[in-house]
Formats: sequence, structure tokens, C-alpha cells
Amino acid sequence: MSERRSVYIPVKDHELHVSEWGDPSNPFVMMWHGLARNGRDFDEIAQVLSKDYFVVCPDTIGRGLSSWSRSDGDDYCMRIYGENAVGILDHYGTGSLRWVGTSMGALIGVRLAAEALKGRITHLVINDIGPEIPQDARQRIADYVGSPPDFDTMIEMEEWLRGSYAPFGNNPDSFWRRMVDNSVRRTDDGRMTVHYDAAIASQFTRHKADFDVWTHYDAIEARTLLIRGGNSDVLPRAVADDMMQRGPRPTCVEFADIGHAPTFVSADQQQLLQTFLKS
Repeated sequence: MSERRSVYIPVKDHELHVSEWGDPSNPFVMMWHGLARNGRDFDEIAQVLSKDYFVVCPDTIGRGLSSWSRSDGDDYCMRIYGENAVGILDHYGTGSLRWVGTSMGALIGVRLAAEALKGRITHLVINDIGPEIPQDARQRIADYVGSPPDFDTMIEMEEWLRGSYAPFGNNPDSFWRRMVDNSVRRTDDGRMTVHYDAAIASQFTRHKADFDVWTHYDAIEARTLLIRGGNSDVLPRAVADDMMQRGPRPTCVEFADIGHAPTFVSADQQQLLQTFLKS
């Protein structure tokens, strides 16, 4: 297993921060995070996978250490995210790859597996999201992402993160502390707030079609694994059942007592991913 390396990659009008793990000569795994998160969410599983793969975990624009929108947030959309992903692959000269996506990161993978990277994505992991998202879940996410709080202390920040992301399940204290360290930035007055541009929430109003991807899903030919948190409101059981009967007809593995979304920190989640990626 390797140590993480931090890399900055220019793609068109943006600079993408990427965490690299493993030997670049190994098979390529792209791991893409959810809407309001960043590539450091995958540290635990990326280190495990780095024994066998070259693992790349980008920060989407507007998050983490990647650049923010220069167009009043209008480029916070799946088209631009997909172009950024292809630009990262071009940077590395990557041919075929495995794609692991959580939530929004999975939808980016779905669209690419159906279009720009069709035939190149050999394995696709869809972590706790479907080709349609219930309106209540969309609104819940848009509300908290679009109005981020700020805090006087890191202790307050950690309490808020643990509460807001409680659906992630029972993760060790080390996970939450690292999440805090990688989720914070200082405001102009010295207080702490989240690491992302609140304008990323505008995707829900400016680019509503980004979250309805049944046509793309039905066109996927890659080997596909669907993962669901047993308590998830983002991926209802009925949608997961439909997904198993359409498109790539994936196996669905559900983890009890977890909402949106599994983190790949526990041994059983890590083993599932390792087994699938080698299949």
C-alpha cells in the first residue's frame, strides 16, 4: 500500500486537485465523490486498493482544493464534470479504467459509461444513487448544501459534520476527524466553514436534467455493481429494484443501518469492492 500524493491538473478553464495512490503502471481506478464532498473521502479504501491499482481521487470543481466556477456557478453541471474527468484521463494517458462513484460521482460515471467513455469503463460501481432521485431527497440536499453554516471552533465544526453525515453509518473517530480536517476552510473573518462553493447547489435548479439519467443507464455495457444504504432516501428500494432489471442489470448489495451513503471504510464494504473490481 502506498502513501497519498497530491497533484494539480489543468483542464480547460479549471485546475483540478487529485489525490493519487499506488503505482501508475497498475490498472487505473477513478474514484469520484458525492455532491458536497471531496476526493479525500476515499482515503481509507484508496490506500487498500493501491496495492493492486493506480487510484485517482479528484476534487470536483468548486470543492476541496480544485478551482471554483468563473461563470457564476453555471459550470457546476454534469457536462463540465464529465469533461473534467476525460481531461484527467488524458493527462495520465489512460485507456481502460474502473470507475467507483458515490452519489453524484456515480451519476458522472453513468453518463460517461454510456457516452464519452463507453467501451473504456470496464467496471462501474454505483454507490447509493439511481437514475432518478425522489424530490424530497433532492430538496433536502439542496437546502443544506446551498446554505452552509460557519463556526468559531473546529469542535463545533466536527459536531455539525457528524450530525449532518450521520447517515454515513458507524465509522471510527479517525474517519470523522480526517473528514473534518479535509472539509474546512477559513472565511474572511477567520471563522470556519465547509470546503465548497455554496453555488454548487444551483445545479438542482439550473441543470435539473442532470439527475434524470435512465436513458444513459440503459445504454451502459460495463460490468456494474449497485450499492445501497439500507436507510437511504436518495436510492429507494423500488428504484434499486428497477435498476436490477434494466440496463447493465447489476447485482445490488445493501448495507443495513446506513443511509446515504456507504463510505467503504468497514472491512465488509472494502472486501465487496475489491472482489468486484477483480471480477
